[in-house]
Amino acid sequence: MSWELHLLGCWQLDRRGTPQTVGARQQRLIASLALLGARTRRYLAGLLWPESTEEQAASSLRVTVFKIRHQLPGLLADGAEPLRLSDDVHVDVDRLRDGADSALAGTEPAAGLTDLLYAAELLPGWYDDWLLFEQERLRQTRIAALEALARRHLGEGRPEAAVAAAMRAAAIEPLRESAHALVIRGQVRAGNAAGARRTYEDFRRRLAEEMGLEPSTRLAQLLSAEPLENAGARPVTHAAGRHRQPPKEL
Repeated sequence: MSWELHLLGCWQLDRRGTPQTVGARQQRLIASLALLGARTRRYLAGLLWPESTEEQAASSLRVTVFKIRHQLPGLLADGAEPLRLSDDVHVDVDRLRDGADSALAGTEPAAGLTDLLYAAELLPGWYDDWLLFEQERLRQTRIAALEALARRHLGEGRPEAAVAAAMRAAAIEPLRESAHALVIRGQVRAGNAAGARRTYEDFRRRLAEEMGLEPSTRLAQLLSAEPLENAGARPVTHAAGRHRQPPKEL
């Protein structure tokens, strides 16, 4: 028996390729076990029913577990304590984390995982207090992995791919300077100086409007510094005969 649990984009549980109908309480318990791993019943009762008394929360958990075991046999592992999902349950979030780990380690993620990094949102529309932290943690993981991919593409001489990855990171967090720096570096290396200037000006304007801040000096310097790093590029010679050293990369 094989289960596929999807938490990215929307909640969906498939059994051998067939979507299953699952109630809201059962969905939340299954999602919590998928994201947090094995947990005691007491912990889960308090997590999922924080407004209830301890007795009421324990009762709600018992009913929810009973329904899952009755309606979805084999989804939960055997044993009363702690509760956990069966080893036959495959979760898309785990695949996303594997892809992020690969990117952060400097290797190419497996086929399809890059697309997950680009577009995946954890249970959008769910606002449970316990889930907000998991959503933000996964969001930061995606950003870090996308930036790592962009740096890798730059190192391999693939500026267009670097721009695509960095723009995805910037779309997730529009005021993140490091993501825009990678976009600018990729655009300059691809010969798109005008695009790099637009990226800088758009970011500067948005940062000023929303935060009352200015980009760092290093970001502006990237507009002129990047060409010096291209293979075969020669340093700029000034009248005094000195070579200007490019500023450090962001």
